[in-house]
Amino acid sequence: MKNKLLFNLALLATVGIAFSAPLPSTTAVHTKPDETSASITFLKAGTDPIAATDSLASTPAGWMAVELPGPFEAYVQDKEVTKGLDMKPGAQIYLGPKLDSGVLAVAQKDDKTNITGQRGRWLQIRLERKVIGYINLGGTPGYLPPIATAVVGSPAPLSPAPVAPGAFGPAEAGHAAPVVAAADSTSALPRQFIGRLVSTRRPLRPRRPYDWALNDDADKRYAYLDVSKLMLAQPLEILADHNVVVFGSARASLDGKDLVIEAESLQLK
Repeated sequence: MKNKLLFNLALLATVGIAFSAPLPSTTAVHTKPDETSASITFLKAGTDPIAATDSLASTPAGWMAVELPGPFEAYVQDKEVTKGLDMKPGAQIYLGPKLDSGVLAVAQKDDKTNITGQRGRWLQIRLERKVIGYINLGGTPGYLPPIATAVVGSPAPLSPAPVAPGAFGPAEAGHAAPVVAAADSTSALPRQFIGRLVSTRRPLRPRRPYDWALNDDADKRYAYLDVSKLMLAQPLEILADHNVVVFGSARASLDGKDLVIEAESLQLK
């Protein structure tokens, strides 16, 4: 019994160290350890994911549970909100104003939330807490860390998860940001993104693949904007350098290094 406890503790420590390695490519973070589940966000290449150690034991082989710190822009059905505008514990919090958009989290008693808008029978909220998501290690070639070395009570090193064929990728949270090795249709579900709208055009410099991008709170670009489907009543230059809310689908750029949001709507925050 003692040896088993020591083994589990050592394994958790080893896993935590191994999983601190930077991701080699933009990677989708799913709501469940299932490729058909929705993507909460996309972590850019070079990001050090934070392993959710409390969830490691219940996470299937080939997947990694990670912590996403938030805050998140999400949605809840209005019937799940009390007259005092508090969410009912146990209410499902969704990525978008649709039942098939994917469940981001389940409301807890002490959740810190703010209602930021309304869409029909849905309320848009800002959730101020971390959530747990899942990375498909088999879908992230080059990120297969050795899980065990010489651990107490371990008969042999554990084998890494098999690499799935294919390649693709993104969605990041709240502000957020993929390639996932196998293209997954639910990753393309529309959702909300918030950031500062900036032009990528610069005098005397090569033109970027897209003329517009979103910057995060640190004023770093986290996604390009594909605005080809927007029906614009006025030029986007009017909103340049302002915080905006974009609703659209996320995908990886052709080289897998950047997040591209295919905008369906865009408005001033």
